[in-house]
Amino acid sequence: MKEKEIFVENLKKRTKKFGVDVILFCDSLKVCKASAVVTYQLVKSATSTGANYRAACRGRSDNEFFSKICIVVEECDESVFWLEIIEETALSNNITELKRLLIEGNEILKILSKSKDTTYKNLNSKKKY
Repeated sequence: MKEKEIFVENLKKRTKKFGVDVILFCDSLKVCKASAVVTYQLVKSATSTGANYRAACRGRSDNEFFSKICIVVEECDESVFWLEIIEETALSNNITELKRLLIEGNEILKILSKSKDTTYKNLNSKKKY
């Protein structure tokens, strides 16, 4: 397997693990109306990050990959947003796991954003004027 293929497979696993870890973390949230809404939104965005990354990797063209990776970046950023909301509202007593998920979400977001930016540059460099 080539280096790029290994990287892609590792990122698939990492984004999937992020979704699973978020689901498990949500069990630590305080039971209240707000946490029900936050849990729903966070689980949707965190699992969507991994699912849409897999879809992006199966893109039939560079344009399709770019379109999908834009969605992945949005979903990952939204996940980080909801984790920050949990932190700022003290909806969880599991601060260690919350911090770890925030770090992981931000690291994944940086990787995905870089991939999006690189793809955008490559697409625009192929255009003829």
